[in-house]
Amino acid sequence: MVDVRVPRWWMGGVASAAAACFTQFLDTIKIHQQTQQDVHLSIVRLTMNVIKHDGFLSLNHGLTAAVLRQLTYSTTRFAVYETAKEYIAKPGEEVAFYEKIGIAAAGGIIGGFIGTPADLINVRMQNDIKLPVAKRRNYRHAFDGIFRVYKEEGFRHLFSGASTATGRSVLMTIGQLSFYDQFKTVLLNRNYADNLTTHFLASLAAGWVATTLTQPIDVIKTRTMNARPGEFKNMWHIITYTAKLGPAGFFKGYILRFTRLAPHTVLTFVFYEQLRLSFGIVRQS
Repeated sequence: MVDVRVPRWWMGGVASAAAACFTQFLDTIKIHQQTQQDVHLSIVRLTMNVIKHDGFLSLNHGLTAAVLRQLTYSTTRFAVYETAKEYIAKPGEEVAFYEKIGIAAAGGIIGGFIGTPADLINVRMQNDIKLPVAKRRNYRHAFDGIFRVYKEEGFRHLFSGASTATGRSVLMTIGQLSFYDQFKTVLLNRNYADNLTTHFLASLAAGWVATTLTQPIDVIKTRTMNARPGEFKNMWHIITYTAKLGPAGFFKGYILRFTRLAPHTVLTFVFYEQLRLSFGIVRQS
């Protein structure tokens, strides 16, 4: 029997929120690329347009919503995943990969739904700067946005896009948590130490898997949350609208998405592992 440190329930949310502070500007550009219909506008052009019209700091527009989203969405999915994994784990044995996928999916469902209001405000705040001044919503911060949606559009609209957000959350949690866990296990079994190098390699691979799994639904989710009342008839209308761009339309922003998601995934798990190693609960294994 050896002593090991297991994470506490809050560590995933704190680590993800910290990572968002470093990667929010990439998410802003991704939102702009996904919601434009002109496929010829490059990432560099989009970035320069944002800076030119609204200033450099506008790239971090919506940061409060991004942090709130991680504190709700990621706290929940990490807590569910680690709690369930610890519950089903047998002494001295690894949890099977298919079991990791199952509990990651469960965590993704719960976390995705809980995080939908903050995700909605995050998308709107990031996209606000590309709209004409007269049409901007001008949310001051995440809580102002949530209150105004509740007041102006009703409680149900806070969960607009919840189905796509939850579906994306399931795939994201599988790609990040279960695959990170599996990649890390493989590396440790190959005599890698439980250190920064292992955490970096496993999280980078998990970031690639998560990007590939979630990109199509992420594009649909972004359009759904950013839509104004009456703009689209239903989900099928959004899908066909996106399909006009061809198959590539569902993977619009893939490179930028990976460029954003890979650092976010790496930073999340690096912070998460450091929190675990420093403040985790000591258990015997």
